[in-house]
Amino acid sequence: MSNANQEKIDTIDREILALVDQRIALVKQEARSVKQSAGSSQPSPTQPITGRVASSSHHIDEVVAAIAERTEIAEDASATAAETQRQILRHIASVCLAAVDPIRVAFLGPEYSYSHLASLKYFGLGAEFTPVGSIPAVFEAVARGDVATGLVPIENSTDGGVVDTLGMFVRCQMQICGEVVLPIHHNLLSSSPRESITEIHSKPQALSQCRGYLATHFPGARLVETTSTTAAAQLAAEKSGVAAVASLEAGRQYDLDVLAANIEDNPHNVTRFAVLGKDRPESSGDDKTSLLFKINHQPGTLADVMMIFKNNQLNMTWIESFPCPDTRNEYLFFVELSGHRDDPTVADAIEMLSRQAKRLDILGSYPKAAP
Repeated sequence: MSNANQEKIDTIDREILALVDQRIALVKQEARSVKQSAGSSQPSPTQPITGRVASSSHHIDEVVAAIAERTEIAEDASATAAETQRQILRHIASVCLAAVDPIRVAFLGPEYSYSHLASLKYFGLGAEFTPVGSIPAVFEAVARGDVATGLVPIENSTDGGVVDTLGMFVRCQMQICGEVVLPIHHNLLSSSPRESITEIHSKPQALSQCRGYLATHFPGARLVETTSTTAAAQLAAEKSGVAAVASLEAGRQYDLDVLAANIEDNPHNVTRFAVLGKDRPESSGDDKTSLLFKINHQPGTLADVMMIFKNNQLNMTWIESFPCPDTRNEYLFFVELSGHRDDPTVADAIEMLSRQAKRLDILGSYPKAAP
């Protein structure tokens, strides 16, 4: 590159950084204004300001969508160009929000796991991320106040509810203040050539979601369960003849070759993640409410509960049973339904359910995640 062009690029880079600094200053200024008008030491999470000062319950996609609408990302631009512009806005907005209201987020580590990718999607790159070793550790970090919020997988479209997450909701009081829907695309990664692969490593769920592909294309390979997809990728980089089922991001981190992309058996495979915290989001107009309840173990009691939702014209988007830890042959039920806990129909249904339930926990109401 010529010296003249390099100087021009350097000048543009300095201008970009200066503009980001100006944006941060404006967001801080607006945050101070919000504090003063609210008479509080904390910025209001619902204030529709230009830079959108967000609490831990507000995901960065909301911010980026609002910015993109105001800046009018060209509809006739190519999909790649438009998405690239949104990614740039996502990073800038996240950095600006972090400068005003730093957010510490716990997730099921290590880095480049799908939980990490979901955390990045929800909070943006400006948040401070803390990987922990287990799903219970995420709950505990939030409960202790070590972090403002945490993110845990709650349901996969192939494997169903995540037992460790459901079990923690049963054992401790914790609010859901948001959700993330992450498409899960598994990839076969290795530093060894395809024909030399004798072992394929990944976490059990990932291997399960690719069982058809692996049985067809690698029938002689030994499948080895690991603690995470990232750990599998690291081992594939270190050991000859080993491949990993993991994300492309993990492959980039460990400089692995992509032997096969998108090997999941279900092309519509997604995992839904719950955002944990102490916030109580207000109604957005497109919300869902999560409930946990226990009813008498008698014929017809569950059907009676379902009639409560039907009579209030509430659409259930998910129901999952979970064994009661302290009794035999009895179950708790997780239900998600459309609407906010403050909506009259939802409030009426919750009040009626409380009369029939032996236990009722309102886990939270929060905006629905975009598909």
